[in-house]
Amino acid sequence: MAGFRERHKKMTRLANKVVVLTGAGSGIGLAAVKLFAQHGAKLLLAGRNEAALASAVKLAGEDKAAYIVADVSKPEDNERLIRTAEQKFGGIDTFVANAGVEGTAASIVDYPLDVFDQVMAVNVRGVFLGLKYAIPALKKRKGGSILITSSIGGIKARGQGNSAYVTSKHAEIGLMRTASVECAPFNIRVNCVLPGPTDTRMMHSIEEGRSPGAPEKARETILSGLPLKRYGTADEIANLMLFLVSDEASICTGGVYMADGGLSAI
Repeated sequence: MAGFRERHKKMTRLANKVVVLTGAGSGIGLAAVKLFAQHGAKLLLAGRNEAALASAVKLAGEDKAAYIVADVSKPEDNERLIRTAEQKFGGIDTFVANAGVEGTAASIVDYPLDVFDQVMAVNVRGVFLGLKYAIPALKKRKGGSILITSSIGGIKARGQGNSAYVTSKHAEIGLMRTASVECAPFNIRVNCVLPGPTDTRMMHSIEEGRSPGAPEKARETILSGLPLKRYGTADEIANLMLFLVSDEASICTGGVYMADGGLSAI
């Protein structure tokens, strides 16, 4: 009987927790939606693709999830996101800043300024605005957790031509560390998860950017540099995210948590 109770507890790590999650329509975000719903969370999802968000809600269960179409780079959309969660679910317990874009592949000299600005708007301004509006809501709950999806690019300049992405991912870690100190007195934990190469649309786009017309060559090169010699999966990243937002990680704040197949070790 004790064993059953322990297994049941593990499958409800987020029972009755309200989670707001951006970038929820695909990849790592969608994997997190599915896993968090399985563990009892109530979810408000955000993204720019309404069809993808509607599918994510169906995957999670329409009794557990809802969505709004939002651009995280806009303050009014972030404010509306948190307000909607409070109105629909009574408050929030966890905010996951997962939305992100990869930009293009070009040297600093040749990098398009408008693309650089877009990457910064989504990856840095978007996280900042998410924190700005989520933190007051979490204070009302007397605590909670915030998780930012950064990247191995947050600690390493891997590959060529990705200055905007690498810069933005370093900045996300800076925001996390600052927020973790500011939020500690309010029992709000703030952490970053840093995926390495992960088998998602974004990674496929990066492969194409590095080797136009022959992405398999870029993949071979990337894989050869990974100690585990394989990409991670979105589900594997979501498993780490689940732990970090759950009460099992109650001592964890201000941390950078790798999910990179050993890439950060070399």
